[in-house]
Amino acid sequence: MNTVQMLKALGDDTRIRIVNILRDGPLCVCEIESILEITQSNASRHLSKLMNANIVTYYKEAKYVYYKLDEETLNKYSFIKVLLDNELDEDEKLKSDYNILMEYKQAELNCENVFKVKEVISKIK
Repeated sequence: MNTVQMLKALGDDTRIRIVNILRDGPLCVCEIESILEITQSNASRHLSKLMNANIVTYYKEAKYVYYKLDEETLNKYSFIKVLLDNELDEDEKLKSDYNILMEYKQAELNCENVFKVKEVISKIK
């Protein structure tokens, strides 16, 4: 991976939104699409670019694929951690996404019942 590729991957609003919600732990693609209210194909396309830049990695659990931030990359490029820990909290859309994520987790939703996410999100907004 080169630095330019990584910076390009972080240069997109949707990818920053994905990185923002993954900072709190792994999520399945169906959770990402529901929380961010994007299509599955859009989520997958952006996740692919983040994986190619080694910002995101994944693991499989039963029939689900979970995505998480690549800790090795975060340790190697500490500015990403600074961005995640400090700067992202200043953006209203990112704050809203993170609040939806927290509500989602408090509601104890998961991939098995992700269809309920839209109900939770509509109550938050």
